[in-house]
Amino acid sequence: MPTILHLDMDAFFASVEQASKPSLRGKAVIVGGLGPRGVVATASYEARVFGVHSAMPMAQARRLAPNAAYLVPRFGLYRSISEQVMELLGSLSPLVEPLSLDEAFVDLEAGGTAWDEESARLAGRQLRADIRAVTGLTGSVGLAASKMLAKIASEQAKPDGLVLIEPGTERALLGPMPVRTLPGVGPATGDHLRRAGITTVGELAEAGEDELVRLLGKAHGHSLYAMALARDERPVVAEREAKSVSVEDTYDVDIHDRTRVGLEVQRLADRCVRRLRGAGLSGRTIVLKVRRYDFSTLTRSETLRGPTDDPAVVREAAARLLESVDTTGGVRLLGVGVTGLADYTQEDLFAQAAGEREDGPLEARAEERAPAETEPAERHWSAGHDVVHAEYGHGWVQGSGLGRVTVRFETPDSEPGRVRTFRTDDPALEPAEPLPLVRRRPGERGGSGGPSDSRDHRGPADLGDFGGLGGRDGSGGGGPGRSGSRGSPGVPGEPGGLKKVGGAGGPGGADGPGGADGPGMSGGSVGPVRLGGLGGPGGARGLGGFDGPGGSGSAGVPGGPGSSPVGPGGLEDPGGR
Repeated sequence: MPTILHLDMDAFFASVEQASKPSLRGKAVIVGGLGPRGVVATASYEARVFGVHSAMPMAQARRLAPNAAYLVPRFGLYRSISEQVMELLGSLSPLVEPLSLDEAFVDLEAGGTAWDEESARLAGRQLRADIRAVTGLTGSVGLAASKMLAKIASEQAKPDGLVLIEPGTERALLGPMPVRTLPGVGPATGDHLRRAGITTVGELAEAGEDELVRLLGKAHGHSLYAMALARDERPVVAEREAKSVSVEDTYDVDIHDRTRVGLEVQRLADRCVRRLRGAGLSGRTIVLKVRRYDFSTLTRSETLRGPTDDPAVVREAAARLLESVDTTGGVRLLGVGVTGLADYTQEDLFAQAAGEREDGPLEARAEERAPAETEPAERHWSAGHDVVHAEYGHGWVQGSGLGRVTVRFETPDSEPGRVRTFRTDDPALEPAEPLPLVRRRPGERGGSGGPSDSRDHRGPADLGDFGGLGGRDGSGGGGPGRSGSRGSPGVPGEPGGLKKVGGAGGPGGADGPGGADGPGMSGGSVGPVRLGGLGGPGGARGLGGFDGPGGSGSAGVPGGPGSSPVGPGGLEDPGGR
């Protein structure tokens, strides 16, 4: 039964950026490292039209799409949204196998969510709707009887779709597909098969198991032949055991100084240990990775007597490994990793004996040794990251350089915002946390385009009902305010001369007249129509005593909204300005 579900969020990083930045919706967005040696992490579908794709060098992407928006990743935000998505998947089944922040397998049958084609399709549709409601994003869903086929189905469903592969149709579907469709067939294996005259999955099945074993080896040949016949017995595994922990950095400019290379290796070793400890693990084998100026990559490893999570032990092992590597021509990438993982440690006895060595993190030791800086470092503003300005509010960095930073002020639920430029050291500009992509809108006060909440707001002179408060006070543009109903005749006014201000007008509807058409309080002709919340009737010239007894004390004629006695006559100040 097609009860294995594969979810793949659509252009995840780029879609998050478009959802949080209204000005980028429908435009080419590319997320990744922006340095000379950066690579593309994700490209929006609008950018893919120009040939940009993941893992492409950023310099090449800029040549293909020079007018796209290039942004630095915000991994903290991506993780938080991923957690929301994984929580939705967890409500479907206890067997959820995350592959990355934006991709996972789910065994629907294990959770009792689906047991046949119809129930599986229904679960997939509901999941897509829930993801959109919770995150504002879209995901593509594939449903099939195995993990391999479910992933193929989700690829066919992109973007924002659902594909279910019906039992019995698998081989017919796979036959014409290229061999690279199958998991485990990368560029090298694909080229090897192509030279043997095998380019499609159907040809792979026709070649036979013995031929594939001869070409690719026993393990790979057996597995590919089974997949070509649509056989995949791999179960959905809720927790995947980590095999290694590693960190690496690519440098914009090759490092030639041997001392600097050594310091970078120690810094990477400290980062690796922090990640190792964060996962509650230790490791026995230390690995050093060095990519030199000519793109040649060297790997060196050392196995300890027992697993460790001691930063000093890892630093010293990495330093010993570096001694065997020639870095004369320059280094463009360095990495430190730990394998042979365990959930316990066996302390290094020699390290314990040498109690006087420095065990603190590299950063702390570097601070102790480095001379104090006389000038503060220039503030760095990463493209795409959130900021807040004391006057203009929340926005994001559109670009920076030459002592200036350009910010676009907008939020996920606003219209495209305006752009302003500041000095990079402007004290009013500060980094900010990302805003949620979807926020619950308040139910009170006029909805978008609908009539606003008409409430009584009376001023000092009891001027009756204003037109309804428009949407500006809470939730979008409200409709026109309610005109006041005709009231009873006003009582004789008291002696004039006092200039009481009419009731303070609430903010008017963003689009319509704020109840200005109602007749005024005290007699006289009806004044001109006032638009957009210039106070309710009563108090404005012509609406609240324009021709009335300005102090003579004579009775007013039937007035505008409200039936309460009119205060001092001769109101001259427009109500609600």
